Amino acid sequence: MPHSNRSWSPEKDMKSLKGKSILITGGSNGLGRQSALDLARHQPTEIWLAARSASRAEAVIDEIKRLDPAVSVKFLPLDLTSFSSIREAARIFLASTTRLDILLLNAGVMNVPAGSVTKEGYEMHFGINHVGHALIIKLLTPLLRQTAQSSEVRVVLISSVAHKFGPSGGLQFDSFKPKTGNSGLSPNALYGQSKLANLLFAREMARRYPEWITVSIHPGTVKTDLQRSEGGPFLIKAFQAVVVPLIGMAF
Repeated sequence: MPHSNRSWSPEKDMKSLKGKSILITGGSNGLGRQSALDLARHQPTEIWLAARSASRAEAVIDEIKRLDPAVSVKFLPLDLTSFSSIREAARIFLASTTRLDILLLNAGVMNVPAGSVTKEGYEMHFGINHVGHALIIKLLTPLLRQTAQSSEVRVVLISSVAHKFGPSGGLQFDSFKPKTGNSGLSPNALYGQSKLANLLFAREMARRYPEWITVSIHPGTVKTDLQRSEGGPFLIKAFQAVVVPLIGMAF
């Protein structure tokens, strides 16, 4: 396998994004925020930050404006626990732009309390991390196809090596929409299952829509708000000290 010791720098090595339209879910904090800042340095026409918190999104918009006042940055209200919110976000987006070059599906939850479900009754990890994003892609597919006729299009799903921590038998279909509200699986297993769904979905998207590039990526261990439900600093440090090195040894 080709290998280079040279590190890749988003600031120096990324090509111009002039004319590109970008949509980032979870764009108000964590990896979404940092991705927006890095992409904004390369002259895209517009960046949409899809998120629940308007105040957080506005703070990121202010940061981007300080980097490049010419970039149009917009807040798109989005609650991935609600199909009606997802459909409304897609409606607003489609009515406001004529192209979509980069779709970064970054929003997610981890280790939420057992029994938590979305407004449609999906287990929370699966509903937010997979189902909500799958609906977004479905609603935006016509625009992606249209844009791909004249431009390189990218759909990026933030997955995780934690897919290895899902149920040993693979996807547990009965847990997607549990009748009792509790799937019986641990939060770690449910998170891993949602990340496996991301991987499988990206693979199928790549097969069905070869006119654009669909990838799922493992971003590594990054301290973000995703870890706010993990059990506090002690468990985070223990995970980083014990589990992360073992994950690295597996590749």
